Amino acid sequence: MNLAALNTVRTRLVLLFFAITAAAVGFVYLYVVPQLESNLTAEKLTRLETRASAQANRLEAAQRAGLSQSELAALLRRISQFTDSRVTLLGVRNGDTRPSFVVSDSQPERGPVSSGFGLASLQAGDSSAAGVQSLGGGRSAEVAMAIPPSHPAWIAVFSEPLGEVDGNVALIKRQILIAGGIALALALLAGLWAARAISRRLSRLEDAAQKVADGDFATPIPVDSSDELGQLARTFNDMQRRLADLDSARKQFIANASHELRTPIFSLGGFVELLEDEDPDPEVRAEFVRTMREQVERLTKLTTDLLDLSKLDADAMEIAPRPVDLGALARQVAREFGPAADRHSSRLELRTPQQPALAEADPDRARQIIRILVSNALTHTPEGTKVTVSTYRTKSRAELTVSDEGPGMPKRVRERIFERFYTGDSVSGSGLGLAIGRELAQRMSGGIAVTSSKGFTAFTLDLPQAAAGAPPAAITAGEARG
Repeated sequence: MNLAALNTVRTRLVLLFFAITAAAVGFVYLYVVPQLESNLTAEKLTRLETRASAQANRLEAAQRAGLSQSELAALLRRISQFTDSRVTLLGVRNGDTRPSFVVSDSQPERGPVSSGFGLASLQAGDSSAAGVQSLGGGRSAEVAMAIPPSHPAWIAVFSEPLGEVDGNVALIKRQILIAGGIALALALLAGLWAARAISRRLSRLEDAAQKVADGDFATPIPVDSSDELGQLARTFNDMQRRLADLDSARKQFIANASHELRTPIFSLGGFVELLEDEDPDPEVRAEFVRTMREQVERLTKLTTDLLDLSKLDADAMEIAPRPVDLGALARQVAREFGPAADRHSSRLELRTPQQPALAEADPDRARQIIRILVSNALTHTPEGTKVTVSTYRTKSRAELTVSDEGPGMPKRVRERIFERFYTGDSVSGSGLGLAIGRELAQRMSGGIAVTSSKGFTAFTLDLPQAAAGAPPAAITAGEARG
């Protein structure tokens, strides 16, 4: 398997499944099995020690009674049957704490008994000791007791093989290994299945992304689950729809921009030819100049919008917030649009309270937004429509509303009115003004909202209110011209 094959999601998922399962099996084998063996051994020793302690008095009485060898052997056999263990009596010579000879054994045919495991404890003055001894390749649980405890003459050793414990542990080990092998095989199969399913779904996403990169927005990804990949597919489809809308808007913008550029350029060219070839009277010449100026203004507005859009996208638009009176800006813009309102036979009304609506904003950008809103109201309403500009303030915000008594906007237009390149009616325009206005407002921690009904439409600019007591910035004549 080459390096590229190892670096795939499918391979990584399979290896992850295998590693997790192997780690779980290894943990069970290396931690649970020793614990089980230790617990079973400790339980065996505890039971043996309990049974041995219950026979200590009988052995002590036998030692005092001085039983014969045959009587002592018979007693040990009875005790062995009762405790289910081998019982061996080791003699202790006077003045020596080490057992030196076998007094009697309940099972002498099994060979010599190991008695060295607990003698250190007995020599230190303990009356009993318990432990595990290995002898002849096997293990046994052994309990040693001093008879009598104070001045031992005998050491009674109770021993029981741990073959049953070792057998049970070996059986459990085998079962864990078999179960672990089955679990690893199932983990590999499950990992392959899951990896193949996920890889197939990722391949669909990759194919769809390639189609989008090639400009094909018409093929959605099937959504067949509600998990993360399903959510990703839904998000991708939504992105695809947005890209399709954006591409359509881009094409529409190119068409609109071409028309917006072609019309004034052709018009200017025609007037220039007329002025060159003919000698119009002063009145006609003045009309030509006025029309040419309007066409130049159209070109200027379109190029300015495109420049602002590029600056916003490049995050190069300079914003310098300071306290500014929205009412003063509204009055300046109203004066600028006075002639346009007259030509439109519309009445431009201004409503500003005596207490100024001070906003924390860039004066030039706030003025630009107001121009966009007023121009939009005059452009997209029938002649003679009343347009009102109002300023006011709320608890923590300063607001300006441009409303008109036009026909209103349908819901489908309101939902897209702030999209770039979108125009809601057949009136010529680039469809950039409101999009630029909203982005400028957002850069100043504000926003623009629209409400509309039959016979009424209002765009509201919402900005942060300036700090209490802050004087509004002076607006020079140059700033007033924008």
